[in-house]
Amino acid sequence: MTIFINPWIFLIWVVAAWIIGILGRDTRFGFVGNFLIAFVFSPIVGILVLLAAERAKSPLAVRKRKGRRII
Repeated sequence: MTIFINPWIFLIWVVAAWIIGILGRDTRFGFVGNFLIAFVFSPIVGILVLLAAERAKSPLAVRKRKGRRII
């Protein structure tokens, strides 16, 4: 049994997963996590995970908030 997939659908799927990964690079899962979720499950699930994920705290933002001087 051979499964034929339209190459355009596959390309759109990968591009959508890539965009979701780029949008999710500042979240807890990062680019790779968001990309893999969107690629393996579907871009719709990837969007839902992206909307539900909390933003990661960057070390730079933590230092600024504590009042430490950054050189």
